[in-house]
Amino acid sequence: MMIYLIKRIPLKLALLAMVIVAGGAKAEVAVVVNPGYSGAVDKDQVAQIFLGKDKSLTPFMQKGAAADEFIDKVLSRNASQYKAYWAKLAFTGGGRPPKELGNDAEVLTTVSGSDNAIGFVDAAAVNDSVKVLFTL
Repeated sequence: MMIYLIKRIPLKLALLAMVIVAGGAKAEVAVVVNPGYSGAVDKDQVAQIFLGKDKSLTPFMQKGAAADEFIDKVLSRNASQYKAYWAKLAFTGGGRPPKELGNDAEVLTTVSGSDNAIGFVDAAAVNDSVKVLFTL
């Protein structure tokens, strides 16, 4: 019995280390606007825009890890809470959620093509077609 436990401990430690490393490896997210946009927007205002409370810019969401990180860090919610927030607003006629795009490339194309668009992408995907407001 003792030998069995000793053989199993290194495997369990290795699996635990993999979980910790994978859980901590989050992509850096960049909040982006059209390069011609001259206004200053901070994290709190971006939250208001993506929650439909500030109409100064048109927000664009996307799916995946970048969205989860954005929702957590900027909107102080998780993905389920964010969906529930918009479901309630839509049901009561209080607004519609931001249009959801499929990936970083779509966000970059949409934001770069519209003077009043705002979105977020994986920071590694940023190019000179957009202006970075801040990174998370």
